[in-house]
Amino acid sequence: MGRAAEMTGTTAGFLRSLGEQGLITPLRSEGGHRRYSRYQLRIAMRARDLVDQGTAIDAACRIIILEDQLEEALRINEHLRRSQPSQEAADT
Repeated sequence: MGRAAEMTGTTAGFLRSLGEQGLITPLRSEGGHRRYSRYQLRIAMRARDLVDQGTAIDAACRIIILEDQLEEALRINEHLRRSQPSQEAADT
């Protein structure tokens, strides 16, 4: 956890609080140490940026969750657009 905190420019307590908020859930090693993915580290850095700008940690976590949901919805919409025949082809 100390290495992850160092990499993200945060503290171990901050990373624990992100876990308590349900934003990130690191895997555990056999020895019980938290193991963060690169994606989780990026999320932690985004949360740190929001908190540094004055956003409360719970609000920062909610913002990040909503951003992820929006990104996924946009990705799904784009996939659906590409998979459906174009309207022009249907009109001819």
